[in-house]
Amino acid sequence: MKILHTADWHLGKRLDSFSRMDEQHLVMEEIIQIADQQEVDLVLIAGDLFDSFNPGVEAIELFYKTIKRLAKNGMRPVVAIAGNHDSPHLIDAPDPLARASGIILIGHPNSLITPFTAEGFAVLHSDKGFIELRIDGHNYPIRILHTAYANEIRLKQYLGEEKEVQLNRALAENWLKLAEAYCDDKGVNILTAHLYMNKIGTPLIEEPDGEKPIKIGNADLIYSESIPDQIQYTALGHIHGFKNIGSAQKPVVYASSPLCYSFAEAGQTKYVNIVNAVPGKDVTYEQIALRQGKPLVRKSFADIGQCITWLSENPETFVELTLKSQTFLKAEDRKLIYQTHSGIVYLIPVVQHDQQNTLETKEINLTQDIATLFGDYFKSKNANQAPNEDILNLFREILNS
Repeated sequence: MKILHTADWHLGKRLDSFSRMDEQHLVMEEIIQIADQQEVDLVLIAGDLFDSFNPGVEAIELFYKTIKRLAKNGMRPVVAIAGNHDSPHLIDAPDPLARASGIILIGHPNSLITPFTAEGFAVLHSDKGFIELRIDGHNYPIRILHTAYANEIRLKQYLGEEKEVQLNRALAENWLKLAEAYCDDKGVNILTAHLYMNKIGTPLIEEPDGEKPIKIGNADLIYSESIPDQIQYTALGHIHGFKNIGSAQKPVVYASSPLCYSFAEAGQTKYVNIVNAVPGKDVTYEQIALRQGKPLVRKSFADIGQCITWLSENPETFVELTLKSQTFLKAEDRKLIYQTHSGIVYLIPVVQHDQQNTLETKEINLTQDIATLFGDYFKSKNANQAPNEDILNLFREILNS
C-alpha cells in the first residue's frame, strides 16, 4: 500500500506584502501529478490546510479543487486533519459533500466519522479518533489514529481528562487504548496528528519562523515515545522542514511544507513523503522533492554595483537584502534597487564603521560649524552612520531658507 504524506499547505499565506497564490496553484498541481505518477492508494494531509481561520475565496477554491482531484472521484481516499491555523468548524462543514467524493475532513480531535462507501474504498469502522478503511486492490485494511489540532485545554477536554493530567500522558493513554482495541498485525496501522512533538533526550525542534507557536514552555511537551508500538508510521504536521524524529523502522515524520514560507526556511528543499506499508512489517519511505515555488534568498552586499548585478541575474526570487555602507543609503540607490528587482521583501541597511569609535564617548565641540554639528547629531541617531550628500544638501537648503 502506497501512502502520500503531505502537510502545512498554508493556502492563502503571504510573504509580507507578496501573494504566494500563483506558486501555491503550481505546487498543488505538482503534488497531484506525484500522487498519480506514484499511483498512491491514500493521501494524508496533516494539518494547516489554510493559513488563517478565515481564508480567502481563492484559497478555499484551490483547496477543494486540489483534494477533489487527489481523490479521483472517490477512487482514492484523502484524509485531511485541521492544524493550528485552521478553523475546525470550517474544515468539518463540507464533510457530507466531501465524503461523496471520497474525502474525509477531520476538524476536531476525537471526531467520529460515519462509515460510508465510496467508489474505490470503504470506511469499515470508526471510533472517536480512529477510522479503518478497506481500499480496493488490497486484501487487508488500513487503520488511522487521527488527532487534529486543539489547544491544550480543549484537547484534554476532548480526551476526557482532568486539566491537571499532563497532555503527553493523556494523548499516550488515548492512543494506546485505540491501538490495543483495533490495531493488530492483520492491517496497516498509521497515526496522523498536527502537534509539536519531540524525541526524549534530543534538542527541541525549532518551530517555523512566523508560525503560530504550539509549544508554550516545557510543561506539556509531547514525545514520540507516546506513540503505541502497533503504529508503523506517524504522519505529522506543524514543522516546515522534513524531519524523521522516530527510527528507520518506525518513522515519525514531519513531511515539510510545500513552499518556503519564511526566510528562516531559505534554501530548504520541500518534499512529499511516499510511504510503502504492508501489515506486520517495517514501512519504507521515499522523499520526493517539490520543485515549484520561487526560492527565498538572503543576500548581503557592500557594493551597490555588485548588488544591482546580482539582482538583475536572479529575477525569479524573493530576497531579503542587506546593504552595508559607510553612509546613509541614498534615495537614488534605493530607487534603483527596487526598479531592478520586483521581489525584494526586506531591504536592511547596515552601517559599517570602526567598532572602536562606537565605544568612545565623544565630547561635543560647540565651536564647530553647524554642518559638522549636524553630521555628529545624525550619526548619534543612526548607529554612527554618516549622512549622505543628499541629506547634507537638504540640511543646507533649510539653513539658507
